[in-house]
Amino acid sequence: MERTQGTPYHAGPSLLALAIVYTLLVAASIVSGLLLKHGMAVVNPYSPGEEARRFFADNPVALRVSSYFLFGSSVPLGIYAATVVSRLRYLGVRAAGTYIALGGGFAAAASLAISGLCAWVLSVPEVSASMAASRLIHFMVILFGGVGFAVAFGLLTAGVSVTSHFFGLLPRWQVWFGIGIAAAGELSSLSLVALLAAPLIPVVRFCGFVWLIAVGATLSQTIRASEVPVGPVAT
Repeated sequence: MERTQGTPYHAGPSLLALAIVYTLLVAASIVSGLLLKHGMAVVNPYSPGEEARRFFADNPVALRVSSYFLFGSSVPLGIYAATVVSRLRYLGVRAAGTYIALGGGFAAAASLAISGLCAWVLSVPEVSASMAASRLIHFMVILFGGVGFAVAFGLLTAGVSVTSHFFGLLPRWQVWFGIGIAAAGELSSLSLVALLAAPLIPVVRFCGFVWLIAVGATLSQTIRASEVPVGPVAT
């Protein structure tokens, strides 16, 4: 491949558009679940099993619609992770952080997909009729969509933020905001042994929306003319 002098653009989807689509799909999952359900406001996995089982049995439509949007949100998140890493490397970043970000982003997307599919399974009458089955699937929804997602998403924000800091690609506040999200994500793993750490999971999820959109709007898509080599360049 040949590059010529000028300001070539990185070929790839818009990070800002992907971040917005991801955010809207997660919001649609939450809102649709709230609007379509009836009964308990929140299904706590640590509440009596019969209450949760009855909720799932009474709300199959809410579960299916909500899980559809949650599963769908995994697609733009996975594409975002691939695109942001590709752009970092295009901008000259050659560091392990890009691979950490890619692995974390793909793992976060996979966690959302699995959580969404498990939530859909809860809408099946034969599953919601069984206390043991509904209890097991419910915990899988919570674990993959909660701590599993938060820890993986933290790796994505850490990989992008740290490498961007050393290469001067993002504003300082976005770098430290991403590192803060990463710290919260990794510390959320403590919720497996201490429930006091569980509030870190929604912190990662909702702050993550802001961070993804901010990075998508800020991360340069061009190489400065002074940085563009002339002649063959390895791809």
